[in-house]
Amino acid sequence: MSPDINLIHNLLQAIMLIPFLHLVNQYIFKKISEKHDFFSANLMNKLFYYHLIFAGIYYTYAFFNPSDSKRYFRVPGKEGKTWDGFLETGTSFIDFISYPFINFFGFSYEMMMLLFSWIGFMGFVYAYLFFKENIALNIKVFKKIDFLVLILFLPNMHFWTASLGKGAPIFLGLMLFAYALRKPKNRIFSLSLGSLLVFAIRPHMFLLLAGAGMLSIFINKNQISLKQKAIFVGAITGVLLLFHKQILEVVNLGNSQNLIADFLSFTENRAKDLDNATSGVPMTDYSLIEKFFTFWFRPLFFDAPGILGVIVSIENFIYLLLFGKLFKKSFFGFLKTAPGHVKLSLILFFTTSFAMTFVMSNLGIILRQKSMIMYFLFFVIYYFLAYEKDTVFRLKQEVTERKTLAEAA
Repeated sequence: MSPDINLIHNLLQAIMLIPFLHLVNQYIFKKISEKHDFFSANLMNKLFYYHLIFAGIYYTYAFFNPSDSKRYFRVPGKEGKTWDGFLETGTSFIDFISYPFINFFGFSYEMMMLLFSWIGFMGFVYAYLFFKENIALNIKVFKKIDFLVLILFLPNMHFWTASLGKGAPIFLGLMLFAYALRKPKNRIFSLSLGSLLVFAIRPHMFLLLAGAGMLSIFINKNQISLKQKAIFVGAITGVLLLFHKQILEVVNLGNSQNLIADFLSFTENRAKDLDNATSGVPMTDYSLIEKFFTFWFRPLFFDAPGILGVIVSIENFIYLLLFGKLFKKSFFGFLKTAPGHVKLSLILFFTTSFAMTFVMSNLGIILRQKSMIMYFLFFVIYYFLAYEKDTVFRLKQEVTERKTLAEAA
């Protein structure tokens, strides 16, 4: 079979997989609708096909440019290892997930790209549940745009979760974890699967997740019992002690005798290496505020590389405008009474951003990495805007009631 015919054959196989995934979606949506009456299968179906557009865009991009997705397809099929030989944290875990589909079911590269795109889409489903379950009010931004719809359809989020690689499953893991926070006792499966995916793919991200979780528990003094705090902290501590070497190996510190000094050395060398890349930025020379700004909001129009850079700049500008909505005095009062999952989201967003700014100095890599955590910031903004809207509504009600009472008197 010639290369062109083989390519067409693989593409047709992948396209034939779409109706099957659509049916799987309908089954999942039905089960979710039985638990959540607010769930909109119609919106999720639209989001699914919107996500598929980005799967096509990424596939086209990877066809003409270097892409890690090609390595993720090649290695499980040709490395010569058994399936369990790939059961390790990091890159190998993606190979472990891919192995049976490639070797047992004969999935082509195109089919694997579509499969992982679907995994990324399921991350958006749980992001939707995370937001909608915790925030009943509909919030409009920029006068007429629904906040939740806006963030669900942001292009950059879909681009980096629509291909074979780490992006799709890590996003699903984080959103499963976030969804489980509301009722952790009743959502052990979601909490466990989310934590497992995060730990297996990015152990250092799990460390930040666990740290943020423990910190939020102590901040929220009266929301859970002392016994529950002790159980949670004990479990997390046990996991961290058990797997500390795997976590530290991510930054080559598994056998370090001086963690702080060696970590600082690693981050300096890593940043210098990325500075020299095509889209490198001198993060090591920036102040902390400049580092955060670069990680969250760049590239912007002044350093946008080409037409794709302009598109990304528009999205980053939207991030900047949304972030600006937190700059109010009332936000600090809101934080004092905010529920645990809001504080956890904010803590996780800041701690992860802080850690990433020391090892990220390439705008291309930054775009990919920050897509993992931006939804936690959006959740805090959304919750705050809903809090403000509810506060204004209650104040208007009180004024109306007082007028009614005054008129009756």
